[in-house]
Amino acid sequence: MEKRIYKIAGIGESVVEEAIGEKVLAIPGIELGYCARPGEVEVRILGEAQAIEQADGIVRSALGPSIFSTSEETLEEVVVKLLTNYNQTFASAESCTGGLIANRITNVPGASRVFVAGYVCYANQAKTDMLNIDPKLIETHGAVSEPVARALAEDARACARSDYALSTTGIAGPTGGSPEKPVGTVYIALASADSDMIVKKFFFPTDRETFKQLAAQTALDLLRRKILKSAARHSERSRVAS
Repeated sequence: MEKRIYKIAGIGESVVEEAIGEKVLAIPGIELGYCARPGEVEVRILGEAQAIEQADGIVRSALGPSIFSTSEETLEEVVVKLLTNYNQTFASAESCTGGLIANRITNVPGASRVFVAGYVCYANQAKTDMLNIDPKLIETHGAVSEPVARALAEDARACARSDYALSTTGIAGPTGGSPEKPVGTVYIALASADSDMIVKKFFFPTDRETFKQLAAQTALDLLRRKILKSAARHSERSRVAS
């Protein structure tokens, strides 16, 4: 019997199961299991070699770029490896995640080669003091907003002189929400040297700890996808030029 592992980010367990479950289980002799964690789904497949190869084709075709690892690697280990391989650097500006992104990245051996700085700007004044965020921007749009997330990422990248910078700003709860911005709202921004800013809004209505885990996982996956996309674009340009 052989075993395959697929670690998936960016989509939930129900979506994963719907995408591959019926097709994979239709293969004779295959065993299929799922394990869900905040922001991550692990798929495990057991079977004979020929059946495993057939199942592998189905999984990769259905889930594609959502698969971040086919081993025991964590998402942060994958991100550090990608940044190292492409000789790139990264910084973070965290509000609602309270330094969790920086913590996860710096738990990886070799992170010092790619991680420049982590700014934990929890209070509004800290956002101004540490990253020069205009107080009027916060007053006008609120700390939890697309413009502030954008400014945090832009200024973190500029201050750290890094290739990429992630920012998070959100409402972890259980209080502090409003009809317009309920508890669980989070904005994640990614600034990079070679392209336009990415800012995305998410809604994670859960307890504070799980909220932080989901936000950090989502941010790291956003960075992973961006690194791969930029590398593919660069490779295509080089191919055309040659």
